[in-house]
Amino acid sequence: MSKHRPVGAVRHAAGMLTPTAALFGRVGLERQAATRARRLADAAWDRFAQRRRPTRPRMRALTVGPGGRFEWREAPAPPSPGPEGAVVHPIAAATCDLDRVLALGRTPFPLPLHFGHECVAEVLSVGERVSSVTPGDRVVVPFQINCGHCAPCRAGHTGNCASVPPISMYGFGVGGGHWGGVMSDRLAVPFADAMLVPLPDGIEPAAAASVADNVADAYRHIAPHIDLLREPDAEVLMLAGIGRKPVVSSSVPLYAGLVAKALGVETVHLVDSREQVRAHAERLGLIAHPPSQLRRLPVAALVVDGTATASGMRASIEHTAPDGVCSSLGGLHRFARLPTGVMFGRNVTFKVARSHARALIPHVLELMGTGKLHPEHVTTELEKMDEAPRAIERHVRGDATKTILVQ
Repeated sequence: MSKHRPVGAVRHAAGMLTPTAALFGRVGLERQAATRARRLADAAWDRFAQRRRPTRPRMRALTVGPGGRFEWREAPAPPSPGPEGAVVHPIAAATCDLDRVLALGRTPFPLPLHFGHECVAEVLSVGERVSSVTPGDRVVVPFQINCGHCAPCRAGHTGNCASVPPISMYGFGVGGGHWGGVMSDRLAVPFADAMLVPLPDGIEPAAAASVADNVADAYRHIAPHIDLLREPDAEVLMLAGIGRKPVVSSSVPLYAGLVAKALGVETVHLVDSREQVRAHAERLGLIAHPPSQLRRLPVAALVVDGTATASGMRASIEHTAPDGVCSSLGGLHRFARLPTGVMFGRNVTFKVARSHARALIPHVLELMGTGKLHPEHVTTELEKMDEAPRAIERHVRGDATKTILVQ
């Protein structure tokens, strides 16, 4: 029996008219609105032209529509890459913590869309100016589109590349700029040298599939603040699903716990209302608690807010120690009431942001290469790519933490 039910098509459509949807639409149109509109128009025309008179090979792409229905659909295969681009073949793809909410129709991102934004891929072809990868290479494909040469990219802010419209990314359909989804036979990468990161020898594609987003996201919550944890009694506290029926998966908090352990932190607490997540955390060497025990836990030098809720964000700040840091994944809510008095009195630093995945991926792979970090220990389901519709629908409607698809 399904634990999570998707919203119907009518309710999903109504959600596109809410203030929250308007907010994300405004952010997406803050600059290069004409470029975004042109990309969408080109994509619509391409689909129409291919139906009337196909001129390009076809491929299959995993598509999710209103009602959480998954199926393989035919789509035009990417054309030959431009001078700076590449075409890749995903060989291991992962679910993201946000994918369940997305597929259930509970986000501002319109359905249907081509699904998936975390993968390791094999390079099929490259443009004439590409020098860092060649056909046959295995690469991590960051979920965000970035050029590598604009000012934000040079500063390591690859999630805010100035060469493409805001929040340009795979797997989010129109809302992400219509770049396609990684659970497909082929994927176009517009800036190969800037984006693609070669997979080091000895690391399996399935282990690195989520490095494209969730593992990198977990790393940025821990590594920049490691100096806070040099004291022997310093602890990390991670809040994950603390509601009665959490929908967002908890792989980022679990990955963050593994990163903290890999970097030498001895005591890592995780709070989640799901018994199976707590049991998983204990197997990873973390100390797990139900939300009912949160009030008894001492404040921590570093708190990771992985709740994706406004109330969880507030609780995370309240459990941050004096001169500590609360690092938040954020969420899709418009507003949050923050305990600014507590923050001021304790001198708490609070950061809510998206990750800059491409800048972080090499650091994650380096830590994996030392044998200290094993993201594969968070995987709960491993399935063949051919079984994607069934496997991902089961993931979305159930309570699996991380599903990996492999060729």
